[in-house]
Amino acid sequence: MSDISPLPPVAPQGFAAHIRALLRLGLPLVGSAVVGFVIHMTDTIMLGWFNVISLAAATIATSVWFIIFILGAGFGNAVMSLVAAAAAAGDEVQARRATRMAFWLSLAYGLIVLAPLWWSEAMFLALGQTADVAAEAQRYLRIAGFGMIPALLAVVIRSYLSALHLTAVQLWVSLAAFVLNALVNYALIFGNWGAPELGIRGAAIASVIVQVLILVVMLAYAQIKLPHYRLYQRIWKADPVALRAVFRLGLPIGLTSLAESGFFTASAVMMGWIGAIELAAHGIALQLVALMFMFHVGMSQAATILASSAYGRRDEADLRRVAKTSLLVAFSFGIGVVVLFLSIPQVLISLFLDPTEPARDRLLAIGTTLVMLAALFQFVDSTQIFAIALLRGVLDTTVPMWLAVLSYWVVGLPVSYVMAFTLGWGPVGLWLGLVVGLGCASALLMWRFWGRSVRIGRLA
Repeated sequence: MSDISPLPPVAPQGFAAHIRALLRLGLPLVGSAVVGFVIHMTDTIMLGWFNVISLAAATIATSVWFIIFILGAGFGNAVMSLVAAAAAAGDEVQARRATRMAFWLSLAYGLIVLAPLWWSEAMFLALGQTADVAAEAQRYLRIAGFGMIPALLAVVIRSYLSALHLTAVQLWVSLAAFVLNALVNYALIFGNWGAPELGIRGAAIASVIVQVLILVVMLAYAQIKLPHYRLYQRIWKADPVALRAVFRLGLPIGLTSLAESGFFTASAVMMGWIGAIELAAHGIALQLVALMFMFHVGMSQAATILASSAYGRRDEADLRRVAKTSLLVAFSFGIGVVVLFLSIPQVLISLFLDPTEPARDRLLAIGTTLVMLAALFQFVDSTQIFAIALLRGVLDTTVPMWLAVLSYWVVGLPVSYVMAFTLGWGPVGLWLGLVVGLGCASALLMWRFWGRSVRIGRLA
């Protein structure tokens, strides 16, 4: 490994050193995740200012775009584990090979999904959307679909940089992307500063511009910072062995993410069966949960990198320390969120409500209850995402995928239905079912890690 590598030469020594390493690596990733969340909220707010049809269309269109994206992003996310393990073993060639083939798979996937995004109106109509909303949603996706490829390729290069401990740049690029997205949205949605008024198409164009620029900046940064890796050297040359490795690891990662996001999407559908006000309160509570969850997203990525480094060195003792440190950080943050959610739930819900909203009191009552229930999420949800992250760190993704599907769809969703509708507990029952599903995933995935995968270093 070259001496200009950003990687530390050995594992952190001591518990405090592990915490510092995790926070130094993870906090920029947390910030980047939060900024990405805020970018999406900015799009939603601005389209809501434009008109209701555009907001509704963008809501359902971006949901479909994200579901398709999250499956394909599995190939890019696989790079994080493969490159971190290879770098820790001093194998720059393997790190380069895996990243190149992740570019290939992401590009192929992005090209394949262009067609369903282009002709999506019929799908929206079949899902029961009005003709106006379906047409607007297709209009959005016909432009935003071209952002799928740069977005997927950006996941690859972000994972590559993260695996090599270059995370701070991602936060600064994300902050710049937030500013640029807001400015282009303001110009193209509303026709400000002499730009044409394009409405929902303006939001789609802004997204594509931002995704392309993020990719270009990240690719250039990787070359400038890590020239000795020669990442783009003969990038057009096929590498079947590395391609299969990325595919085998990445497909289960994408399917696991899809199963979890689908679990929460299905819960929203069921909440809609209860009532529109309940669904609105559900959406607000989930926004708060998702915002707090960004901390766990970023820190779990850092846990994957450190676990993969330990795996690359075949250092089981360090892998165990990484796992314990990660869980301690997750639980510490979770305690703070529990205190926040239980102390001021009404204040948090009020941030999303118009003071003149006729249904404000009912929304506050239901939303407050759900936010208090969301406190139960913190420990089971953080534990399951860190378990998945640690398992990815030792390249164990296929069995965890099935355990996640079992927990979310065979346990969690039926329990939600029974509690909400059969037992008549309504929104409270539905959310208790979510806690059960996440708790089941947490228990099974932790059992998998501590029962077997933590010893993979010795078995490999």
